[in-house]
Amino acid sequence: MIGRYVLVCLDMAGTTVRDDGAVEAAFTRALAVVGITPGTARYDEAEEVVRATMGWSKADVFAKLLAPRDAERATSAFAAAYEAIAAAGDVAEVPGALEVLRGLRARDVLVCLTTGFAPSTREALLDALDWHGEIDLALSPADVGRGRPAPDMILGAMARLGVDDARAVAVVGDTVSDLEAGSRAGAGAVIGVLSGAHDEAMLMTSPHTAVISDVTALIPLLEGS
Repeated sequence: MIGRYVLVCLDMAGTTVRDDGAVEAAFTRALAVVGITPGTARYDEAEEVVRATMGWSKADVFAKLLAPRDAERATSAFAAAYEAIAAAGDVAEVPGALEVLRGLRARDVLVCLTTGFAPSTREALLDALDWHGEIDLALSPADVGRGRPAPDMILGAMARLGVDDARAVAVVGDTVSDLEAGSRAGAGAVIGVLSGAHDEAMLMTSPHTAVISDVTALIPLLEGS
């Protein structure tokens, strides 16, 4: 336990996992499957939506962009593309992230990783990083109902890990939707990180308790709160 915190919910890509453009690359491949290619006006419009909705369930993003049948095809193509990237070993931790996961658990803090990825993609990423034994839980929108900015993954983590008081939960992520989800859940700490999709100006538009450079600053922040 760190202060009052017994559970930390951390996003994956951009927060604990280095993105290096993998998410956008997978989106590009998925859009190509439904005939939307770089250099077209339709692609430019889609790219704007993708950037604004980073952190959302990928199925929800494609549902916003496309007709239902195309959205299903694109969602499947995104998962296949990202899982291929993970299987090829082209993913890595944000430097120091594994040490943070271990540091939290050494202090008897429960750790849940949350993501907008499908469960199969999430598991491929955990396999590639060999993180299954480093966390207490990992959740995708499909596991709990709704994706971000809804609070369902945070509330689901609390229910599954036996945490009753949202004020004892810290939520950490690199997107506005992460912060919105944490705020809607009533989390005691809602923390943005600058290692991923959204910059400080964007993160500041959403309710939060702190914005830090990256996840390595998390434990000192929680210990001082």
